[in-house]
Amino acid sequence: MIDPLDFELPLLDKMYKEYPAGEAPEALRRMAAVVTTADAYIIVSGEYNHAAPPGLANLLDHFLEEYFWKPSAIVCYSAGAFGGVRAAVALRPMLAELGMSSIPSLLPVPRVRDAFDEEGRAKDPAWVTRAERFLGELEWYGEAMRAARIRDGKDRSPTRSFCEALHAVAAP
Repeated sequence: MIDPLDFELPLLDKMYKEYPAGEAPEALRRMAAVVTTADAYIIVSGEYNHAAPPGLANLLDHFLEEYFWKPSAIVCYSAGAFGGVRAAVALRPMLAELGMSSIPSLLPVPRVRDAFDEEGRAKDPAWVTRAERFLGELEWYGEAMRAARIRDGKDRSPTRSFCEALHAVAAP
């Protein structure tokens, strides 16, 4: 679990990979230990101005290759009836670019203030079924992608390709 408040990351100045080995700030090293060992990610986002909060984008942007070939799933919430889905729509292309495309399903939580009791338990028992299906889908993708990545005890992830259009733009 990574809570941006626990890591107190500065605004992105350098990505983790841009630091010489062992010289990244301690918060980034702690975060890297979590990010690199995960086989899948659950991204939890509120919705602010129809988008994900800037702090979440800042947190995610500190890493790149560590996310490659691993799925993500989006839990989103808002005070309104849409449950944060506009933030999820904005997050999907970002997660794909980071190499951790999101699974097809979302777990939106509308009217978040009314969805849980004081202990954090869902007030509507149907949430348990929704969450189980959602997490089961992420688990399936995580296991499938891990099996494709790790064979014979070795990481066999393909080299990630880059957009051919970039070559056309960079050409003299």
